[in-house]
Amino acid sequence: MKLIDKDLMSVQEVRELVEAAKEAQRELTRMNQEQVDRIVRSIADAGVRNAKRLAQMAWEDTGFGVVEDKVVKNVFGSRGVYEHIKDMKTIGELSRDEEKGLRVIAVPVGVIAGLIPSTNPTSTALYKAEIAIKAGNAIVFSPHPTALRSIMETVKVIRQAIAEAGANENLVSCISIPTMEATNSLMHHRDISLILATGGSAMVKAAYSSGTPAIGVGPGNGPAYLEKTCDLPLAVKRIMDSETFDNGTICASEQSVICDEDMAEAVQAEMERQGAYFLDEQEREQLGRFILRANGTMNPEIVGKSVKTIASLAHLDKVPADARVLVARETGVGRGHPYSNEKLGPIMAFYTGSDYVDVCEKVCTILQYEGAGHTFSMHTNDEKMVDYFAKRVPASRIMVNTPSALGGIGATTSLQPALTLGCGAIGGSATSENVGPMQLLNLRYVAYGQKELDDIRAEIPDCEDGICREAVDLSKIDIDEIVRNVIAKMKGF
Repeated sequence: MKLIDKDLMSVQEVRELVEAAKEAQRELTRMNQEQVDRIVRSIADAGVRNAKRLAQMAWEDTGFGVVEDKVVKNVFGSRGVYEHIKDMKTIGELSRDEEKGLRVIAVPVGVIAGLIPSTNPTSTALYKAEIAIKAGNAIVFSPHPTALRSIMETVKVIRQAIAEAGANENLVSCISIPTMEATNSLMHHRDISLILATGGSAMVKAAYSSGTPAIGVGPGNGPAYLEKTCDLPLAVKRIMDSETFDNGTICASEQSVICDEDMAEAVQAEMERQGAYFLDEQEREQLGRFILRANGTMNPEIVGKSVKTIASLAHLDKVPADARVLVARETGVGRGHPYSNEKLGPIMAFYTGSDYVDVCEKVCTILQYEGAGHTFSMHTNDEKMVDYFAKRVPASRIMVNTPSALGGIGATTSLQPALTLGCGAIGGSATSENVGPMQLLNLRYVAYGQKELDDIRAEIPDCEDGICREAVDLSKIDIDEIVRNVIAKMKGF
């Protein structure tokens, strides 16, 4: 009976939050760009001021990651996002072309449902609040129950910042009684215009199945290619820094390393020098049984945990105390090859290929199994290699010479700073972009007439016997010159 009461209370809360958000969003539509930007700036400043405290709370709630790295993510999700979007024009008329008679006007979508994951709870809340308001919207969060306390505290910080900027704090709110019924009610509410879904595959699929327009993201499972021309020590450092950042909880982090066969020994030696521990065959099988649950899904016990914790849980007694990453040699992809899956922890597969063509085929196989449309990284000084892989690999983000986790979210690259990374149609997403304000608004076009119907008819070529032919004056064509040109070109082969 108590469970039913909780469900009813959570559904009622959703109705009240959406109604309040709807009114706050109406008020926001009466503000100009400068006023909206002032709100976003206030949230960004508050996020930085509270970055350490919120990071500590997120770690205490979930046990995922590293507090110091979560501080970095909070600053990134607040100040980093703000610095990128602060000069974007998102309110009112965006452009006007007098010559073409075309005006473009930004139209907010309205009230957004924002699903917040446990892996990046506080930073995602800050980021989504900023991009939603920047685009003229209100947002209601559905928090992951595991991170409820830290998410609620983050929302409290955000609401205070909004009030200090002179706006209605109900622009951002959060369900305080997180139930499946509440999330379902939020996604199906008639006044929710868009769902911004970051979380597990089941939740993202539910968002797309709700009947409400949704932007969701698929899993990451990015391979990292160490190509022959790379600076090997620097490339390995980038990979190790990326995979250990917040214990691998960013979905763009490298899940496997791959190199040409004749580089394998050197790559392994460099990785070991920088703190990687390569599992022997028995350890590989032992940890492999622990990585996935019986149904083939990721074991949540490994998510965001340190090597020391994972080694203890999997009873790997020989792993050194100072090991940074666990590495398993892998030859296959798919069921029966647990290291070919996304792991969201400091665990990596190690593949080799006979040459770059074989490597590319294996990279494609890995991503097509899991992670299609997400992220691939490579370390190379050969631009032709970049071109070759960029044309073939089914990923929306090709990271070159950068830590993939930080590059994918736009921290070490010029991509839109984001914690929701679209995977495109191949990955089941509505967008292939890093989601920012421009994905959270509609464009209204005002188009002035440039032609009359008679003008269009006049442009149609003459037709005879149902075949339209352009009028051609054969007397002006120099056949001899055409023949000379053809012969000259043939001689050049």
